[in-house]
Amino acid sequence: MSTASGTAPVAAAPPPAARRGRRRAGRVGTQLAYVPPPSTRKAQRRLGVLFVAPLIAMVGVFMLFPLGNAFYFALTDFDGLDPSPPWVGLGNFTELLQDENVYAAFKNNVIWIVIGTIGPLAIGLGMALLVWTTRGGSVFYRTVFFLPFILPQVAIGVVWGWIYEPTRGWLNKVLDAVGLESITRGWLGDPGTALYAVLATAIWATVGFVFVILLSALRRVDLDLVDASMLDGANAWQRLRYVILPQIMPVFLMVTTITLLGGFRVFDIVFVMTGGGPANATEVLGTYAYSSAFELNRISYGTALALLITVIAIPFAVWLNRVQRRVSLEGGSV
Repeated sequence: MSTASGTAPVAAAPPPAARRGRRRAGRVGTQLAYVPPPSTRKAQRRLGVLFVAPLIAMVGVFMLFPLGNAFYFALTDFDGLDPSPPWVGLGNFTELLQDENVYAAFKNNVIWIVIGTIGPLAIGLGMALLVWTTRGGSVFYRTVFFLPFILPQVAIGVVWGWIYEPTRGWLNKVLDAVGLESITRGWLGDPGTALYAVLATAIWATVGFVFVILLSALRRVDLDLVDASMLDGANAWQRLRYVILPQIMPVFLMVTTITLLGGFRVFDIVFVMTGGGPANATEVLGTYAYSSAFELNRISYGTALALLITVIAIPFAVWLNRVQRRVSLEGGSV
């Protein structure tokens, strides 16, 4: 304030909180970094905890508690009725390691993972590349090809069961019409073809998802680089391998992760179409866990099988996630 004698004005003192905050201010590079006072940081921490509390509660109720409950039942001999099941420790896990049906089911899972991952990725990428090069109709193609993915797996299994029907199914009728009656058969009743028939159905239902995601990724490809590679004499495969794929690699790996993990948790379409038969030819770990738990009333053994699926799938998920993050940071190079 200025005085009557004309002395220079004196600036008002800042509030205590502002003084504390100002003393903590420092210079980082060319910018002034302000460190808030302790009371503000505590309030921010409380607010952060308040925001994440609902998510933590949901994870605890719907994930951690069921997982802990599953571990408990896997260590007992629960038949679904006894309120105090006897404790068997690692007996269920020891038994499944000696169970030949587990290895047969796991083999089918491996076949499913390999073919059920490569098939949709190859077909979906090829379809996306074809539509990407066309001028119009992409909305129509996306709608038509994505429709099977949003249909219930039960409905898909029932309809394709009719298609594979040996006497009245469309597949055998078409083969008869084109002169290939020698290869007609009961596709779901033959142990040699049942698994691959169900796999073909699953691939048909998954291709649309891969197609839509990869087509969206292709829309962001730098066409100048593609044109430059054509001028340099690169053929179609070289352009795909060295120009297009590196630009969509993070999305491609994301789709690969989702499709591959689907091979571990496959259950519904196999259960609807074959139930694991004939002669366990289509039995996978999911259907074997279900039959053990709910058909043989061996809840604990079925739970141990379900945990086995989780233990096998988690390393693949973690590894693919790390690869995807590294590729995203490095700009598409694997």
